[in-house]
Amino acid sequence: MNTMATRVSASSALGASGKGDDGSARAPLPQMIDRYGESIQSALRAELSKDSSFVYDILRYYMGWADETGAPHRRDGAGAGKAVRPTLCLFGCEAVGGEVAQAIPAAVALELIHNFSLIHDDIQDKDETRRGRKTVWAVWGLPKALVAGNVLRVVADSALHNLPKSERAIAAVSLLTEAYLEMIDGQYLDISFEGRHDIGMDDYRRMISRKTGALLRCSLNMGATVGTDDASTVAAFRECGRALGYVFQIRDDALGVWGEESVTGKPVGSDIRRKKNSYPVVYAMENADALDGRLLSEIYAKDALDDADVASVMGVMERIGVQERAHVEASEWADRAMAALVAVELSPEARRDIEDFTHFLLVRDR
Repeated sequence: MNTMATRVSASSALGASGKGDDGSARAPLPQMIDRYGESIQSALRAELSKDSSFVYDILRYYMGWADETGAPHRRDGAGAGKAVRPTLCLFGCEAVGGEVAQAIPAAVALELIHNFSLIHDDIQDKDETRRGRKTVWAVWGLPKALVAGNVLRVVADSALHNLPKSERAIAAVSLLTEAYLEMIDGQYLDISFEGRHDIGMDDYRRMISRKTGALLRCSLNMGATVGTDDASTVAAFRECGRALGYVFQIRDDALGVWGEESVTGKPVGSDIRRKKNSYPVVYAMENADALDGRLLSEIYAKDALDDADVASVMGVMERIGVQERAHVEASEWADRAMAALVAVELSPEARRDIEDFTHFLLVRDR
């Protein structure tokens, strides 16, 4: 079997910009996103059009469908989310023999839970922009943003009531509840790690397996649960989703340091400046030699970092080879994701779809 690392070897020079040295195009969005995108967006709009109260205007703003006054707004591709989680959910259901329509309520709930977490995450990180627009708290203040996030979580729960009544539906509801509680636990760990310089890679992996991994694991798990009663198949999709959580977050952390500003909307080294305990920083702290270790400790002891500090930290990362190591580890998790499905009977099209999607998560630039 070709490993994911082998598959991307031709694009190993692919930097955070998503372009190789030969100027080749960035990795395109997977076909899965296009195939399910319209169904997901239509269902999301329907769910958030059931109420005309002001808080729903805020939610529609956050989803990119309204401006700050509540008037309809057409968002372009730059402002749109990729809908990774609902896409994986619908794929999981269809790949195991289920009908896409069966899993739409689960897909909607996943995307709403994800956005609920982002609204609160923006507050905690004091981020004033996301997807090229002002965040909810930056427009309406903290109290209304907290309320809006909480409402979105409740709407997600409500969406699950549209699942066809069955034992599978009951199981799916339990899976989502378990996942978002785990996600919140991961967010708490992330906050508790702030300001600490003793976080190791094991701590980091434990945190991202919850904060990011829980919903990604749940996406494939829920989809397969809705689509089949075969326990071994569901378990395989769950394991695939668990591994994809690591691929997604490690790549995300790499983009937070080396991402191209015109694509990510954040300057190079932005996560360093914010002193986030992301993969590059934690790996550098754990693997730096004595001299570089002291340098990192001195820099991160400061209240605020300037351009020179960011450059110094990136210099340490370059000497250790952090960017390359992040890509290697993400590739290893991508291989695990594919290995989890080896024994599952899938159509050639479905197997190609999940391989393409995994490759995209591994090399994406946005």
